[in-house]
Order: sequence, then C-alpha cells, then structure tokens
Amino acid sequence: MANWSDPRTTATQRPAGIGAQDVAYDAGLRSYMLSVYNYMASGVLLTGIVAMLFSMGGGSSYAAQLFINGGILKWVVILAPVGLVFWLSFGIQRMSETTAKAVYWVYAVLMGLSLSTIFLVYTGGSIAATFFATAGAFAGLSLFGYTTKKDLSGFGTFLIMGVVGLLVAMVINIFLQSSAMALAISAIGVLLFAGLTAYDTQRIKSMYAYVAGTDMMGKTAIMGALSLYLDFINMFQFLLSFMGDRR
Repeated sequence: MANWSDPRTTATQRPAGIGAQDVAYDAGLRSYMLSVYNYMASGVLLTGIVAMLFSMGGGSSYAAQLFINGGILKWVVILAPVGLVFWLSFGIQRMSETTAKAVYWVYAVLMGLSLSTIFLVYTGGSIAATFFATAGAFAGLSLFGYTTKKDLSGFGTFLIMGVVGLLVAMVINIFLQSSAMALAISAIGVLLFAGLTAYDTQRIKSMYAYVAGTDMMGKTAIMGALSLYLDFINMFQFLLSFMGDRR
C-alpha cells in the first residue's frame, strides 16, 4: 500500500488513439501488470520459504532462538523491513532498477524472518488454509480493481486514513492487552487491506499511462509489486488471527 505515487487517474484513462495504438497500449499494459504480479508473487513465495526454513525445529529453531534470546538482533529483524519500505518509497527516483530489485528481495527475506514465528504459534494446516483463503480473496479483489470502471481514488484515501487509525489502535492495545480490541483490530484490518488490494491494483494500472516507454517503468513495476505484497501479507496476518489454530 506504499503511497509512493497517486496520479488520481481513472481505471480507463489511456493515451489518445485508436486501432493499432490501442492494441499496442493494451499489450504493453498486460505485460506491465504481469511483471508486477510476478514480482509480487515471487516476493510472497520467497517470504514463505524463508519463514518455513527459519522455523524448522520448533522450540530449538533459529526463529525461536532469535525472538527469545536474540536481543538487539531481534529488533533489527523486526524494524529493518519498515526502513526498507521507506527507503524504496522515498528513494526510488534516485535508485537504479537493479538496486530497487535488490532492496525488494532483501525486504522479502527479512519479512520471512519476521513471520517465521507464526509457524511456532499456529499449526501448519491452519496457516496453509489461511494462505489459500487470502490468495483467493486477493485474486478476486485485484481482478475487481483491474476491471472496474469506477474511480477508487477517493475510496483509497479513506482506506489509507483507516490504516493510520488501525496502527494507533494497535499501539494502544499493546498497553491495554484487550482481547476484544485485538479481535476488532483484526476484523477491521482484513477489511481495510481487502479494499486496498482493489485500490492499489487500479492505481498501479493507471500509472502505466505515465511511465510507458520510460526508464521508470521497471522501477514502477517493483513499487507496484511492493504495494500488493504489503496488502497480501497484512490481509494474511489479520485473517490468521481468525482462522489460525494455535499449537
């Protein structure tokens, strides 16, 4: 959901032209969106593989040792992904495409390390069920965002404000430790990131009209993949609190 650029375009905006130009534009758009989805899916896959490998061995796994006895290294692993998101969001203009890709893959690995603890808390079956449920929901919502003719930009602003409020509520609940509030946060989180999946897909699609044929196209695809990756991972985590069976 990284709001690195929001052109406020509609889903149907495209360069003027008919016939061959339209065919070329549609082909370019499909190729561009396919690269976005490939980056996003590869990032999610890499995160999952790292999380599984790091958690192998249960209580004696690297994940258990890091998050129980890791000291400052634990906080580096937890906070580093946040720093990388800000670096990509605000530094993408100055980065080369190769650097942007490298930062994205490092981010996916670090997220895998951070998420490895879910394999220590929840059963493998419930994690798998939640993952496939999230994947199905994500596919449907992203397809809606891609095909709808309705401009979702105003809806997106509301959702982003909702995420800020959600973060505040999560910080407050660290001190309150309210199970009812935690449940409400999870439910709202699922809805917010479901909506952001559709919004971000439309925004990424709209960006193609601005970057097609420029050297920003590759970097824009990476940033689009990061947005959808964040939507997927957050929706998965919030949904896991409902569907996950604890060990």
